[in-house]
Amino acid sequence: MNFQDRRVKILVGLCVLLVVVVAYRIFDNIQKNKERAARINKGREVAVEVSVPKRVTIMPELIFSGSLDPEWQAEVAPKVDGRVEKVFVKEGDKVTKGQVLAVLEQEDTDAEVLKARGEYIEAKTNLRKAARDLERYEKLFQAGAVSEQTVDDYRFAHENAEAQLDAALGNLRGKESSLSGTNIIAPADGIIAKRYFQEGYYAKAGTALFAIADISTLKTVVNIPEGQIAGVAVGNEAYITLPAFENRKIVGKITSIAPVADLPAHTFSTEISVENPENLRAGVFATVTLAAEPRENVLTIPMHAIVMRDDQKTVYVVDAENKVSRRVLAIGYSNEQYAEIVSGLQDGEVIVVRGQNKLREGSQIKLDKAGK
Repeated sequence: MNFQDRRVKILVGLCVLLVVVVAYRIFDNIQKNKERAARINKGREVAVEVSVPKRVTIMPELIFSGSLDPEWQAEVAPKVDGRVEKVFVKEGDKVTKGQVLAVLEQEDTDAEVLKARGEYIEAKTNLRKAARDLERYEKLFQAGAVSEQTVDDYRFAHENAEAQLDAALGNLRGKESSLSGTNIIAPADGIIAKRYFQEGYYAKAGTALFAIADISTLKTVVNIPEGQIAGVAVGNEAYITLPAFENRKIVGKITSIAPVADLPAHTFSTEISVENPENLRAGVFATVTLAAEPRENVLTIPMHAIVMRDDQKTVYVVDAENKVSRRVLAIGYSNEQYAEIVSGLQDGEVIVVRGQNKLREGSQIKLDKAGK
């Protein structure tokens, strides 16, 4: 082995030794830090406030958001094409069922009705003539003056005249319907919510000219989760807050609840109606509060005792040695003050209600002056 090779081996050995020494020092420092932290934590007791779950009677309130809409609304469209000749109403006007809202030009339609009426009268005349001819030739046939073939021809002519009269009558009724279709009629009582066309516009059949709404009764629809539907029934009162009207509060009633849940959300569509004698504006945002049936002897804890971890509601439970462990909870009804415990806690268990942000699994605690 030459000098150069020995030199390389020595350098490699020194590098390996240096790496080992550095790694050992790092590992040793980590271990010492862990031991130091453990000694510190072992001697530290966290001051917290504790309590026990309480059994109470709760009055569940369910809060939802929605909009207060008309009980009934519809768009009104002409049955025929035509230019808008006259509009009699504007947005906000009250209208009654059968009231004429607008009129389309009628000149062409009038002419078509007159023509159809003339065709109908002509068909009636032709039928009367065919009936007289048939009667006369049947008498001649009985007298032996004409052949049976001749009588059959007049019978066919009479039947054809009857068919022509039916066709003329149908055409006349269609034209008269078109004429009546030039008058745009309100289908029910309400107010004009929208007017889409002005005088002079050309309207196509089926194109909405007006939107009419009945705001004498307003309604809102909320979707109640299946876990909260128990105790909610048709006829229950609902308290509605309207931010648009300086948080005005009005009272409505539940008028219908869907018999089958909407999937996949598992919610029940619930309609709430409210009388509107003061003609409040419809379509405004509303906050709906429903009062469910009272529930007795329910296990509850304060809401501020709950700690969220990994999207789970948890609470710190204190054992006999004043050490804490985190417990996952199943929560039923809750509000800003308290939460119903469905599972995860038992009567008499001690929980941390304040100071839990300083805790971790296994922390030793001591009670502050508020602790019991």
